[in-house]
Amino acid sequence: MTKLTFAAHPFLLGFDQLERLVERTAKSGNEGYPPFNIEQSSEHGFRITLAVAGFREDDIAITVEDRQLMIRGRQADETEGRVFLHRGIAARAFQRSFVLAEGVEVAGATLENGLLHVDLVRAVPEKVVQTIRIRKG
Repeated sequence: MTKLTFAAHPFLLGFDQLERLVERTAKSGNEGYPPFNIEQSSEHGFRITLAVAGFREDDIAITVEDRQLMIRGRQADETEGRVFLHRGIAARAFQRSFVLAEGVEVAGATLENGLLHVDLVRAVPEKVVQTIRIRKG
């Protein structure tokens, strides 16, 4: 028995990469930390906001590779010589990944008031109409 996949549908030609992106996203292992929002900031713009209280700019790395946006955070251990009676503020490392659609690029990132904002913009593709000539065989 042959397994029919999404990309194998006869009307979806060349979408095999989409299926791989969906599989990669499902395996990304994103947990619930840090919490984040995704909002539409303009007609062609988006903003991802992560709550990263206690993290400095140097503690956070943002990379894009093969249309996957990776945001990683690791705080330096500054607890030496300190005695905590209660420790409720998370100081753990994190990794968040987001798969970007074709044409979506990172416009920039800012860190303010414990919130990391990553701005994305989608390039508006030019509409192209192509006429195909039919040759006599």
